[in-house]
Amino acid sequence: MIKLTLVVGVVIALSSCGPASHDPAAEEQSSIAFPAAVVAPGQELALAASVVFTEGPAADAEGNVYFSEITGNRILKYSPGAAWTVFREPSRRANGLAFDAAGRLVACEGAREGGGRQVTRTDLESGKVEVLVGSYEGKKLNSPNDLVVAKNGRIYFTDPRYGGQEGRELETEDVYLIDTDGSVKRVATKPEIAKPNGLGLSPDQKTLYVADTQPGPPREARVMKFDVREDGGLENPRVHYSFGSGRGIDGMTIDVEGNIYGAAGNNNNPPQNHAGVYVISPQGEVVGRIPVPEDAVTNCTFGGPELKTLFITAVKQLYAIRMKNSGLLTYPPL
Repeated sequence: MIKLTLVVGVVIALSSCGPASHDPAAEEQSSIAFPAAVVAPGQELALAASVVFTEGPAADAEGNVYFSEITGNRILKYSPGAAWTVFREPSRRANGLAFDAAGRLVACEGAREGGGRQVTRTDLESGKVEVLVGSYEGKKLNSPNDLVVAKNGRIYFTDPRYGGQEGRELETEDVYLIDTDGSVKRVATKPEIAKPNGLGLSPDQKTLYVADTQPGPPREARVMKFDVREDGGLENPRVHYSFGSGRGIDGMTIDVEGNIYGAAGNNNNPPQNHAGVYVISPQGEVVGRIPVPEDAVTNCTFGGPELKTLFITAVKQLYAIRMKNSGLLTYPPL
């Protein structure tokens, strides 16, 4: 039996997306089976927390989960067995979160009113907040969205712009690298990347996965993969998996076996692919889908004992489910 645990919950009304075009590929994904091969036996999805437009979960060494509440302009903290608390308010529209090897919280701060449009790093002990990057070549970033921290300390982040385009200075929506010396460079752009979102690194750190949407026509949501050079740059772009015109991956995480866990799909607008966490193998094959009973799923990460609990943000909820494999994280270490 599947067991998805809802940790905290409230009821929030959400608007639905517009109609989708007929796409056989997206319809086929709706019938993907539950990935029993990677989920711990007898587990079901459980609700971990519920607020408004949850995103960017990141777990610390004590098992606490930090996650963004974009609409409320806050970063929240969920401690297993206790109520969630507010970690930062306002958050400057924080979205994707991740911990570096020193246990510092790195945040992508987005656009909209009060947004920082920058990437920051917070020392949890001192509370000191450091701006890592806010512009590129003299132009303000679009809206930093998601990130992944490499084991060598390098940080990759995406910079799309969703919604209003007011104040936008950069022409393209790209993937950037913050190197260990603090320098910043653009590592992926058009035509390989049009609107990047979630990121993931393979266990050997030699492959970077990028969730991207090509506007078309025809529109295509896909996972691109790049070889990572010694200098941190990217090369050899190719499609790892395609969702067709369905709703592709928003955020992703990766386990120690190299499987991608991608938050994708929706449940309010068939025939698009159903909402859930799609597990995609290193070979680009779908292992299965963990169904999530929400309109859409936004992101996921590993945490908890042995890093075997998958935490999933689903717009207004935080869910948890125990897995067989441990997650692949720079921090906390296994």
